[in-house]
Amino acid sequence: MSQGIQPGLTLGGRYRVVRQLGHGGFGRAYVAQDLNRFNELCVLKEFAPQVQGTYALQKTEELFEREAGVLYQLQHPQIPRFREIFRVMRQEKGFLFLVQDFVEGQTYYAILEQRKRQGLGFSEAEVTQLMLHLLPVLQYIHSLGVIHRDIAPDNLMLRSTDGLPVLIDFGGVKQVAATVASQFLGAANSGGISSSATCLGKVGYAPQEQMLRGIVSPNSDLYALAVTALVLITGREPQQLMDPQTLRWNWRQQSNLSINLRSVLDKMLQPIPGERYQSASEVLQSLLGSPAPTAYQTTPQPLPEIEATLPIVPSPVNQPSPPTAEVPLSSSGGNRSPGLLGKLLLLVISIAAVGSLSFWVTSMWIHARMESGDKDKSLNVDNPLVPAPDEVETPPPPQFSPEEQQRKQTLRQQRTSLGVAYRFYVDLVDEEFWSKYPNQRGRPLSVEPGDAQLREEWDAIAAEQLEKLEESDLSSASRQLLGSYKSVDLNRWKNEANKLHVSSRALYDLADAKFLERFPEEQGKKFIDKPIGQVWQAFVADMLMALQSRETLEQIVFEQGAVSQEVSGTLQPGEGKVFIAQLSAGQLMNVKLQTARRALFSIYGPTRGTTLLEDSRDRTWSGELPESGFYELVLVSKVSEPINYQLDLTVENQESSESPADESTEPGDLQ
Repeated sequence: MSQGIQPGLTLGGRYRVVRQLGHGGFGRAYVAQDLNRFNELCVLKEFAPQVQGTYALQKTEELFEREAGVLYQLQHPQIPRFREIFRVMRQEKGFLFLVQDFVEGQTYYAILEQRKRQGLGFSEAEVTQLMLHLLPVLQYIHSLGVIHRDIAPDNLMLRSTDGLPVLIDFGGVKQVAATVASQFLGAANSGGISSSATCLGKVGYAPQEQMLRGIVSPNSDLYALAVTALVLITGREPQQLMDPQTLRWNWRQQSNLSINLRSVLDKMLQPIPGERYQSASEVLQSLLGSPAPTAYQTTPQPLPEIEATLPIVPSPVNQPSPPTAEVPLSSSGGNRSPGLLGKLLLLVISIAAVGSLSFWVTSMWIHARMESGDKDKSLNVDNPLVPAPDEVETPPPPQFSPEEQQRKQTLRQQRTSLGVAYRFYVDLVDEEFWSKYPNQRGRPLSVEPGDAQLREEWDAIAAEQLEKLEESDLSSASRQLLGSYKSVDLNRWKNEANKLHVSSRALYDLADAKFLERFPEEQGKKFIDKPIGQVWQAFVADMLMALQSRETLEQIVFEQGAVSQEVSGTLQPGEGKVFIAQLSAGQLMNVKLQTARRALFSIYGPTRGTTLLEDSRDRTWSGELPESGFYELVLVSKVSEPINYQLDLTVENQESSESPADESTEPGDLQ
């Protein structure tokens, strides 16, 4: 046991060890199979030191259970569920294990290390989105009197199933383990308790009052979250961001953040606890620029199995009045569009139970925006995207037949499992329904039997649209934001792509391929101002992330003296790839592509006015380059099966590339 548990060993007659995850000051952690739950993966955490004898272990276990009992009350989808404690006796030594859910994904620390190796970090938008997803989780645990105590990049996981951050390794559990060890072993050996044993937290992340005196409060977690945000943005450790003489944070030179986020982080990092934000909801309010909900449900509720992967948090207690029993198509008569004239201020702070399922849904539907004419003006364009205000979906009225009630219940479950906002869902289906039945535009369907056939048709269209969204490969985060995308977001994404030497033309080529592969009926249509245009924008957001992660972006670099390069690979249906090469005016370029006939090929120059090929089925291009800068070679698949490609690029007169080729490719020139 002291050397670790070998894979294959079964503990407690139930848990078969698969592999070791790691170890720390309080023991090791293992991935195991739960033999009583169809070999479902879980995590075993061993707590050390190992006490001697059965009686000692029993007393230790009793103290641990009494101290840690509150952690078992935590029922939140962004917190791994604590399952049980069990003990193992080996050679007169007792080993205590805690069992919790296994989370598939990577820690933010691991992701940061990967990006640093590529010369990248986290963007302000990514970090702000992380905070927006995590603050409601902190609000929830704080409302139960639980302080995490150990927030840091290695205790936050990006879950691969839905793209949401998950809070792991509660410091409170380690706190209990330390208290157990101090009280029991201290009493046996020295008759006292070491006060330093209970002062837990990571140096640099935890505030001084926590590290020196063990004093914790909700703002301790908020302090650590702010440090985590700075580490992700700058790629530097806390010790590199703090002045060792004054103990003041000195990070502004390392990043270029918006005024709003800078002010929020400054207040979260105040050295005096009373000068920080006192609750997670206060931070949410400052981030969003709107009043945040303060009354949360604090009584955990059992969740149906279907909700296992939903990004849900406790809902505000105060709920809006439900709409009438009339079945909505578009309650605004079809006038909810990005071109809405006038000013619309939306401050929606709650969505509560949906029908009899008692769903906990997100309390983050808080967003203030102002629209004028055809151009939307965000109250603060530096604010990240947040989900659009949603509405309560009422249960099917009793007048409906059992078949129709079940049909609508199935649609509701499918929609919520996808994380699609109800208001957007209605608008999307309305638009498709009206295109098929134009005489019904703007007319809400009634609950009367005379509209039963139309309601069935509406539901059939809804099922089709939800199926397309489910099969679209959109990320969970992008699906949740459907209905909230604005033109300012497109402008922001353009600027982010330009920083990678990628133009909006290439970015949109990637998005078009994904979007039209799933929604081919939109080919050639003007859809940007329709609800389906939100889906296209969601693809743009995902394609930007793929570019930033280098999944769909590759730079072609010529070795010294070489004039040719060859790249090859495979594209799945609807996928694309952008190759960039820094070249100079006057060079002779020859491009040859071998791939499927239906793939589209584009070659874009460093500035918007230079296009050598666009959405072409041509496979070769030769000529003299007109300007210096980064050239983009974009390949997208329009084929319904995987295709292979081989791209050969030859550039002569390489000596001229010693000139400053990117002088003409400032981000503003690409767009």
